Amino acid sequence: MAGKRSIFEEVGQQGAPKTRPAGGMIDAGPKGARGAIRLWLILLFLMVAAMILIGGLTRLTDSGLSITEWNLVTGALPPLSEAAWLAEFDKYKNFPEFQLQNRLMTLEEFKPIYWWEWGHRALGRLVGLVWAVGFLWFWARKQIPAGWTGRLVLLGGLGALQGAVGWWMVSSGLQGVRVDVVSWRLATHLGLAFAILGLLAWYAMALARSEAQLMQARRGREAKLFGLSTGLMHFAFLQILLGALVAGIDAGRSFPTWPLMGESFFPADAFYVPDGQGGSLAWYWAFVENPGLVQFVHRIAGYLVFAFGVVVWLRGRRSAHATTRFAFHMVMLMLLAQVALGILTVLQAADMHVAITHQLGAILLWVLILRARHLSQYPVAGSIREGTQ
Repeated sequence: MAGKRSIFEEVGQQGAPKTRPAGGMIDAGPKGARGAIRLWLILLFLMVAAMILIGGLTRLTDSGLSITEWNLVTGALPPLSEAAWLAEFDKYKNFPEFQLQNRLMTLEEFKPIYWWEWGHRALGRLVGLVWAVGFLWFWARKQIPAGWTGRLVLLGGLGALQGAVGWWMVSSGLQGVRVDVVSWRLATHLGLAFAILGLLAWYAMALARSEAQLMQARRGREAKLFGLSTGLMHFAFLQILLGALVAGIDAGRSFPTWPLMGESFFPADAFYVPDGQGGSLAWYWAFVENPGLVQFVHRIAGYLVFAFGVVVWLRGRRSAHATTRFAFHMVMLMLLAQVALGILTVLQAADMHVAITHQLGAILLWVLILRARHLSQYPVAGSIREGTQ
């Protein structure tokens, strides 16, 4: 005869094995290859960062117009014979940069600038290949986490768009009497590169933790700090675009003095832009074509970014989370370094080594701002033993 049952016994078959309660839906199902995809995105991040730096060197060495056509497949191979080199040089001779600026250039002098531009394009092709192979690999093996397919496709789409924007930029320097690309097209090209770089960094940060961990971390979101860091991110992006305008017209080599521009705070003839025919363009073209005004705007924006960065840092250093506080300390240190590099770049008249270091500083500052912003949204809570203070 069966023994007496407790009034507290759950209804069910007596003697049935006990089971653990099921986890939430967020923990159910396959997680995807988050770690492997994150490593793939980090590789793409490093390649895009290298693209930005090589693009900067291409501009600083006046190499961007050395290849005068875009051939996605056949252009992947450089000239392999003396005849091929002569053919490329002859193409270059048909355009304004050679005719108006480099008429005395020899074939041997042409080769280095060709290699800079070819290397930039070759790395762009390689980035696209690494994205395509990686995406198809994870997709075919059904290892992409739920909700991530669209994000990864977006990266590929932006990369393809970047290739088109790159040629749109280069083609602007092969027309009329121009010997450089249009500065605002260069700014568009660089801005899109930093947008892609930012998405890669953000996605890699997100994949460092599981969806469940991110959801739990978001409960501790510091909304005010997240808003301030978002504002700093946008402000820094604007400054990056202004820096591209400076590079586009070699404005960094004008007014190599600081804190004044020459002998005055505001540059002389700031709104004058010659039209190449003895006249001048409308005043508003000065904001993208006048070296003095373009450099002045970049300087003032730099001061404002720094001032706003200090405000954000003062708020960030009061965060309840040690990791978040450290992230904002790093932003402040890099912001100080970037201001110093900017001043040095001016004083050195955009010397190639200093200028490219300044561009590297922009990349580091951009990523550190994104890191601080991410931790404001998804803070890492300290342990009970360590505390959060």
